[in-house]
Amino acid sequence: MTSEDPDDQRSSASGSSDAMARNEGPFVLRTLMDEVPLSADGAGEGVKINCVEYLDHNLYVGTSASELLHFVQIPPDPADPAGRPAFILASRLRPAFAESSNSRPGVQQILLLPKVGKACILCNSTVTFYSLPELSPVFGTTQVKNCNWVGGVDLNQPQDDDGGPTAGVFILLSLNRRIQVVKIGEVARAVKNIDVPGTTISVRRDSIACVADARSYSLLDVDRQLRIPLMTISSLDDSQPAGEIGQAQDIAGSADGGILRSVSAAQNRPLLSAGDPHGHARSTSLGGLLSGRRDQSPQGAVDRVLQGSSPPTPSTSPRPSGEAQVPPPSTDKPLPAAPGAQTSPTKPTPVFLKPHIVSPTAEEFLLVTGTGPLDPGIGMFVNLDGDPTRPTVEFDRYPREVVVDGGSSDMSSSKMALADEEEGYVIASMTKDFETGLRHGLEIQRWDSDGTEPTTSKWWLEVDSPDTDATMPLGIRSLMGVEETHFEEIVDRLCQRKFSPFSGGGLENPIFSPRSADARTASSLERMTKERELFDSASQDEDALPEGWEESRNAEEREFARRLADANSRIAVWSGDHIWWAVRNPLLLRLEARLEAACAQDGAFNPAKLDRHAVFTVLNSFRGQDAKSELEFVTFSYLRQRAGVLLLTSLFHAAEAPFSDGELKALEEVLVDSSLDPRVVLSLVPGLRNEIVESRRGIWIFGGVKKTTENYLESEHFQKASHSVSDLDTKVMQFLRRFLAAWRKKKGFGSVADESEVFRTVDAALLLVLLELDQKSPKGLAKKSSSVRSELYDVVDKGVDCFDRAAGLLETYHRLFVLSRLYQSRKMAGDVLATWRRIVEGERDDGGELSDGEQRVREYLTKISSQALVREYGVWLASRNPKLGVQVFAEDKGKAAKFEPAHVVEILREEAPDAVKYYLEHLVFGKGHTEYVNDLIAYYLDIVISDLESFPESREAFAGTYTAYRALQAPKPTYRQFLTDNAPEDNEVWHSRLRLLHLLGEAHQYDAAAIRERIAALPDELLVPETIILDGRERRHEDAIRLLVHKLGDYDTAVSYCLRGGSSIYRRPDGRRESTPTHDMQARLFRAVLGEFLAIEDVSDQIEQTGALLERFGGWFDVEDVLALIPDEWSVDVVAGFLVTALRRITQERHETTVTKALSSAENLRVNHDLIVKVDEKGPSIEAPN
Repeated sequence: MTSEDPDDQRSSASGSSDAMARNEGPFVLRTLMDEVPLSADGAGEGVKINCVEYLDHNLYVGTSASELLHFVQIPPDPADPAGRPAFILASRLRPAFAESSNSRPGVQQILLLPKVGKACILCNSTVTFYSLPELSPVFGTTQVKNCNWVGGVDLNQPQDDDGGPTAGVFILLSLNRRIQVVKIGEVARAVKNIDVPGTTISVRRDSIACVADARSYSLLDVDRQLRIPLMTISSLDDSQPAGEIGQAQDIAGSADGGILRSVSAAQNRPLLSAGDPHGHARSTSLGGLLSGRRDQSPQGAVDRVLQGSSPPTPSTSPRPSGEAQVPPPSTDKPLPAAPGAQTSPTKPTPVFLKPHIVSPTAEEFLLVTGTGPLDPGIGMFVNLDGDPTRPTVEFDRYPREVVVDGGSSDMSSSKMALADEEEGYVIASMTKDFETGLRHGLEIQRWDSDGTEPTTSKWWLEVDSPDTDATMPLGIRSLMGVEETHFEEIVDRLCQRKFSPFSGGGLENPIFSPRSADARTASSLERMTKERELFDSASQDEDALPEGWEESRNAEEREFARRLADANSRIAVWSGDHIWWAVRNPLLLRLEARLEAACAQDGAFNPAKLDRHAVFTVLNSFRGQDAKSELEFVTFSYLRQRAGVLLLTSLFHAAEAPFSDGELKALEEVLVDSSLDPRVVLSLVPGLRNEIVESRRGIWIFGGVKKTTENYLESEHFQKASHSVSDLDTKVMQFLRRFLAAWRKKKGFGSVADESEVFRTVDAALLLVLLELDQKSPKGLAKKSSSVRSELYDVVDKGVDCFDRAAGLLETYHRLFVLSRLYQSRKMAGDVLATWRRIVEGERDDGGELSDGEQRVREYLTKISSQALVREYGVWLASRNPKLGVQVFAEDKGKAAKFEPAHVVEILREEAPDAVKYYLEHLVFGKGHTEYVNDLIAYYLDIVISDLESFPESREAFAGTYTAYRALQAPKPTYRQFLTDNAPEDNEVWHSRLRLLHLLGEAHQYDAAAIRERIAALPDELLVPETIILDGRERRHEDAIRLLVHKLGDYDTAVSYCLRGGSSIYRRPDGRRESTPTHDMQARLFRAVLGEFLAIEDVSDQIEQTGALLERFGGWFDVEDVLALIPDEWSVDVVAGFLVTALRRITQERHETTVTKALSSAENLRVNHDLIVKVDEKGPSIEAPN
């Protein structure tokens, strides 16, 4: 059954009237039927509803006018989702009853027995029987008079299964003098009498019935005829002997009840005939609409509070029994007086309270006791043995009616249709005194609590309808049938609706919306929007949505939400001519009411004044709780999303009361766990909302979340906020950083709707936040893994879905190095190199991370396979840094295809001529390509000669090296080693000359004549070592030795020159020799050195070097020649070593000659002996003459 009014109720957990506008309680009222026609003629003054029953779309209403109204439900129009079912009057029955001198309360009870298709009606203390559902009389004229209660159906047996009339159902009739057990089937037959007089209520589980008379409660074993007296209804009543309580008593009586008959001479009144005005009057048409008017009879509220008991002294709190002053009971009380109740004039008159018995579980009864109707009541739980089972419940006032709902054993509670096991509640109808006066309502509390909570939560629910008489108390009853109730509020909140981040948007598909963009990003956004529009127009035919798709989607979403919005109820509440269902208030509406309370302010909602503690309390109420149903799962998501939006708006305006770190962490957890589309979150953030990307289908979110979000976007708080991301508070930015990073981790999850658009938005927004935060970071690479810059690198390195937008943002923020990392994530080598080139060439890069850009380019070129890129950036690098650039072409381990050396030389000569020399060095020295020696020598000569010709100081420096070297005292290094040791670190000319000497001294093929010609052009023999090498190459050894001795003063090198036979003045680095010179050549060269040594101007050097030469290498000299050259004035000591060595050599030679002669004589003797032996062996031979 659907009800559009949230309706007609006020509820609060505290009972205070100022909180009643929000219903946070566990139950709500939904209209079952209004304007019940209580009288046939419409003049129903003073007529009220006594009881209500419902079964299978049939509503039965018993009135104080002794009428039983039967209504049939007409379902609503299926085409109208908001339609409500209607009830039409099917019949107006006046059950038969026996006339009595007492007052006529009317129809007191309606007991439906669907198992056998019968109904038992108690009207004016008379029970009659009818068939279901049309209420036709059965069992002839059978009726039972003087009956106080009809019930006692076994609650352990299902009551709604169709057992057929032969199955039979046992009920208990509470007569004035006994309880009669009656079996209802095809006939009504009394099967047992129980001698317990005056009972007015009975509730049965199996064979154990809990009954009550006017004073006390008792347990009855129906089968064994045993009675266990329990407590009195009023604690002031001491008529019950203390020793009897809890003691089993045998009450066995006659079991032969016979057949119930109504024919008796003692009858006060004959059965009514069919034509009697009090008979069965059936409506002539089921199509007739409801008619009648409300009961306008005013009645005093206090009179109703007394519930038929004697008027007590007004009091609002319990009193001790000794202080009770209670007048005698009134004469119109429907409950019979306790038998034999005789009170002494000296004793206080007992208060007669209405007994209440309900059974929350199959093993328990709940009994209510108290001291007076205006005092609190106590609910006590006893088991089938009469022992207490659980903590008591307390009612603020003694209740008028009590029902229980839910719990582990109640399979018919008023709960959501899709919900799992729910809590158990006890609902009591009562009247309470407020500051504004007496109010009628329902007090609701848990009955299944374990008693460990320090306080008991209670809720107060009352009717808040202008059509209801406020002076009428509320009746309440648990019905036989269950009806489905629909919560349209849940549909409105949970139904997915299309959300537009930009309420004024005119584009069908605003992929990038530069609304309110700051100047920093507006141009980039506009460019990206145009590009996207071009792309979309190209693929429009492919992705076109079917006509009417949005209406169809809305219908589907609403149908899904409607499936979650149904609840079952079997509790009816009535007042005046209005009947309601008491339905379990869905958890969603209960908790959302608390959210609304947290937002409650005077005037428009102010996010800065949100009660954050209350919102977090709501969230914590189900934190860590697993959903037990689909509705609960959706409810938790919805509440997290709406609470998250509320808290987020509060965060933006929390300057006066900033969020703590714990609150920020909790908010982040709520938003992420709620799975709220992050685009909705970003729509609330000025400066970031421009990054939102939508598909053609848009963004779909819960209707309640959509409304909350749109209300904020339309508020002045948002309109006045700065729309630049740079103006956001740092704490907000850090929160968004963590939130968006958490969402990035969801990439690849199949549960994310519109995954492409969502993560394009998330990546762009996160990148923007990180870029904004990173502006305060120091220049250079990130040093900590937890820093903003490290996270920025991580985002771009792992790839972003909004690639073009990311590139635009990085360009806008002048973060070229990060842009290059973005290109690297897509393996866009050309763009990486182009970006690095921009940085190296001086373009603005605010991060300052690329400190050694040229080296990074060189290393990166070895990792790519594109030969064209290697050529382009290798040449660019060679033109900027020749040494580094040529390494690109010289790399052996690169992925790109190798370049031919000749091709590289040609390229470099055309585009990077300064790098040719370095590449040739690589070829000659690194790879051993001797064919390039001549070219390399030419480059070295160009460098050296150009420097000498251009700078006089260079000429002076070159000449100074000769002077400095000659001034060195022996022993001294070779001149080349001297040059190497004194070479300036960064002097290119100096190092080129060393390389030139090296190449000239090697046995390479080069044009010596051309080199000599270029060297000769220089004045003053500035390149002496080079000239010496050329002289040696051209066999002009005497000239080479002369320069070594006199120009350089490098005497050791002159000696080495002789030993090498003039092939080179310097030893090869590998120690190898090209060829071994002859002794004659060496001797000739040594004679030339000796001659030059003898010509040294410095006499001391002359003597020293000559003596050392002769002593070390005297073997190459003839004694006579040396003696002829040595000046006569020299001391013999100068050549003593040479002469001793020469004499020894002569003596050695003479001895060797003697030995050789001796050996030759011996050899001659041996040969002659061998000849003689051979001749003897062969003997003589005779040769014939010719």
